[in-house]
Amino acid sequence: MGVGEDASSTAGIDIIAASAVAIPLHLSQFYTGQMPIRDPRNTPPLVQALQAGSTVVSAELRPPRAELAPAAGMDAWIDTYHAVSGLVRDGTYVFLTDSAVGAKEENNLRHLVINLGSDVPRDRVVPFLTTKHTMDFCLAYAERAWQQGFSSLVVLGGDRTIGPPRCVSHAWQLREAIREHVPGLTLGGWANPHAEAAKQAAYVDDDRFAAEFFLTQVASHHDIHLVEGFLAELARRNVKVPGVFGVFYYRSANLKTLEILKQFLPVPAEGLIKEFAEGASADEICARTIRRLKQSGVRNFYVSNLPIGKARHTLEKVLKLV
Repeated sequence: MGVGEDASSTAGIDIIAASAVAIPLHLSQFYTGQMPIRDPRNTPPLVQALQAGSTVVSAELRPPRAELAPAAGMDAWIDTYHAVSGLVRDGTYVFLTDSAVGAKEENNLRHLVINLGSDVPRDRVVPFLTTKHTMDFCLAYAERAWQQGFSSLVVLGGDRTIGPPRCVSHAWQLREAIREHVPGLTLGGWANPHAEAAKQAAYVDDDRFAAEFFLTQVASHHDIHLVEGFLAELARRNVKVPGVFGVFYYRSANLKTLEILKQFLPVPAEGLIKEFAEGASADEICARTIRRLKQSGVRNFYVSNLPIGKARHTLEKVLKLV
């Protein structure tokens, strides 16, 4: 089977993140072994929006790291709560990552359940889950997500080179297991326009992809030819699964930061350095990517690496420039 997703997402690399102290959560206490069968035909708002054909712009946030002191962690999760709730109230869908770059992060689902309360529509918040947990944990996580009102999950492989091992070889295998256990959840997958276009399109087109939508690795107006090649392959195969293309919010042309980012995602460093040197702002550079992707036929986007303390305001500024 060729379906494989080797990368999780990479939000918040140069955010100086704080985090709550990890409070052990034994998700297995929620794992019943057999979820009640629910009607899987109920399509959640995200999938409806992606299938409608209009543009969907979403945000990807990275939860705080788990190893910091209690006070810093509390402040960080307060900031995350305000970012998520503010974006959702604006009608923006929010993806929340799971160990995006290999760093130990607080359990995103636990804190969402604790902090969102009842005033934030949970069907507009989409947690990530990687295969870098035990299978029992993953199934319990999916079960609790459904029980707590989250209608979608993005299920990714996760970086093979760092952190704990995967519970399965490929993310599609975990999605199949979740789909069998919690049939009411809609699931998202992953594709990488920077990899061989034909293979990536074939992964998405495979019957065992087991996802209603997919996210992509971040792309840029500097490598638009790769995106266009991937789009052409999807069109050639007549793939109907909607995609949400990643756009990274580069905050500066700091060489040290860009070198760190290169460990986790493709970075068009030369082009970025030139744009910043010419006086372009971070907002304008991000907007340029969205504009160029739209010109190439991309309709749906997620913006990654937004400053957590002003994510809503920053996204609003970017979109005004598109």
